[in-house]
Amino acid sequence: MSSAEHDDIAIQTEGLTKVFPGDVRAVDGLDLQIRRGEVFGFLGPNGAGKTTSIRMMTGLLKPTSGKVVVNGELIERVSGKSKKRIGVCPQEIVLWNLLTCTENLTLVASMYDVPGGDGRDRAEDLLEELQLTEKSDTLAGNLSGGMKRRLNVAMAMVHDPEIMVLDEPTAGLDPQSRLVVTGLIDRVKREERKTIILTTHMMEIADQLSDRVAIIDHGKLLKLDTPENLKNQIGAGDVMDIALVDESLNETALKALGDLQGVQETTVLRGKVVVRALDVARRLPEIFQTLESIGAKVSDVSLRRNTLEDVFIALTGRKLRE
Repeated sequence: MSSAEHDDIAIQTEGLTKVFPGDVRAVDGLDLQIRRGEVFGFLGPNGAGKTTSIRMMTGLLKPTSGKVVVNGELIERVSGKSKKRIGVCPQEIVLWNLLTCTENLTLVASMYDVPGGDGRDRAEDLLEELQLTEKSDTLAGNLSGGMKRRLNVAMAMVHDPEIMVLDEPTAGLDPQSRLVVTGLIDRVKREERKTIILTTHMMEIADQLSDRVAIIDHGKLLKLDTPENLKNQIGAGDVMDIALVDESLNETALKALGDLQGVQETTVLRGKVVVRALDVARRLPEIFQTLESIGAKVSDVSLRRNTLEDVFIALTGRKLRE
């Protein structure tokens, strides 16, 4: 890798492995390169090894083997220098309940050696953006669950870190609060070019925000690519509903389209021919040519794109994890 390419990597893991007592292999040879300035979706079922990986990437847990490089430097433990680079919003809400919202933020800022005035300014800006200004003098312990979650996100950002690790930052939030948090993440990415590692079980949020997505299970990397590429290559496939002028040709169309290479499923539903295939939009010319060859004219077409959830289920299975 050239030095320019090295400069573009915020976090790199090589053979990252963690084995707990009882030979429990939580992370198994994980190789990742997280680019500077990207939102990196880090997805997997419960128990897949996400949180353990994140703890090693941030220096909070020592690997059994392998290494983590942050901005070109090996991270062995959380040092003062490494600490200032990274902000972490853990899955479990961590606050000082007897301090106000402002006091929680300014205390965190001071722990990272942010000058007092700058820390207060950052606290005010984040409280405003996360719609918590009216609660700035309220004790954290008296906030609702959603407000506590938003305050926790602010605490990960108040020292203006280069790298932010947000572990389930929208868990338990109502739709309006989710929009506030995702809007903040999107703005920080666009305007400040921060590196953001995002874990979430909400696939639509990962799809919306992530530049690239890594899906892991049983501590191993299954796939890493852009959401769009993953949806075009893996999963249940896009769904196209085709209404024919003459519905008597539906069964003939069903057979003809079902014989096309790459078509996974065809059926007739509510008078329409339904075709499921990966990247079905790219197959439109072939589908229309096939229908034309049997004398079928199309009156209407609608398309439901393959989703990141389809990809996730295809890779990790449907079985629930505790």
